[in-house]
Amino acid sequence: MFNVTNLAIAFFIALISTFLLTYPVKKMAIKLKAVDLPNYRKIHKKVTPRLGGLAIFAGVFLGGLYLHPQHEHLPEIILGAIVILITGALDDRYSIRPVIKLTGQLIAASFLISSGLIIERVTLPIIGMVDLGFASVLITVLWIVGITNAINLIDGLDGLATGVTTIALSSMFVMAIIDGQVLAAYLCIVLIGANLGFLYHNFYPAKIYMGDTGSNFLGYMIAVVSIVGLFKNIALFSFIIPVIVLAVPIFDTLFAIVRRAYNKEPIMMPDNKHVHYQLIRAGFSHRKTVLIIYAFSTLFGVMAILFSYASLSTAIITTFLVLFLLHIFAELGGLVMGGKRPVLDSAGKVFRKRKRDQ
Repeated sequence: MFNVTNLAIAFFIALISTFLLTYPVKKMAIKLKAVDLPNYRKIHKKVTPRLGGLAIFAGVFLGGLYLHPQHEHLPEIILGAIVILITGALDDRYSIRPVIKLTGQLIAASFLISSGLIIERVTLPIIGMVDLGFASVLITVLWIVGITNAINLIDGLDGLATGVTTIALSSMFVMAIIDGQVLAAYLCIVLIGANLGFLYHNFYPAKIYMGDTGSNFLGYMIAVVSIVGLFKNIALFSFIIPVIVLAVPIFDTLFAIVRRAYNKEPIMMPDNKHVHYQLIRAGFSHRKTVLIIYAFSTLFGVMAILFSYASLSTAIITTFLVLFLLHIFAELGGLVMGGKRPVLDSAGKVFRKRKRDQ
């Protein structure tokens, strides 16, 4: 079903195209004054061009042209991506209001829903397949808008969103290959290629940012891939698999919502208290913070793959491991009990004691 040579060629087309096109996109962003200015909330200290998402989109499009996938929902997926791209580009240039960005995301979601691409059912243990019925449209909209914004929120450090989405897409690609989900696999491979082509320019110290153009596009495409592929999986707890794959951005977003609600702050108001900022405050360097989050993303990705094809007992064990990792991640980010780190501190004491005993 899958031609390895074609997948490899499409990957390199996306990678090389994005790598090369980022140079003119950078010049265009500077000329249009679509730049990210330093402020109290941000880590970077110099003006940096945005709009890098345009190069990512172009790479994905060119890689996709080579593969030329056939799918009934593909026209609407592309239309939604274009709407998301335009919305993000406008925000990168003019810093549009959140309600306008949300409108663009809802329009993109409406294209998918009108084509019939929705989360129709989930698989539960013992119960089996459960049809969502009238709730399917609402859940689909919430998923698309939620994941799009989750990727946007985690885009706070050089190379962070690019790497996290690449890792998530790699896990999705493996599952798509195993399940024979052709469109999901095709989308994953060109998105991975484009991301890696852009990462050369975006890793610390970044020469260009993907901006909302890129983070919204990647969030939208990951949501699409998960609906096309992961939610079609008939494994136990199938509805949890996409959540595990995207655990880092999803739970960072949930932490932000809870934190802002608790502090009686507007939910949509940006701040500098996300996990990546907390890690830097904890003493980690910019580069180490990004690599730590990469490592957690990789662990969650591997667990999602294991979870997909696990028996009930293995799935339960994996669930506890995921929850434990989330707790460790929260401790690292200073999000537990006002910044306390009970598990990490206990582990550190045990490690130091063993070292002394040796």
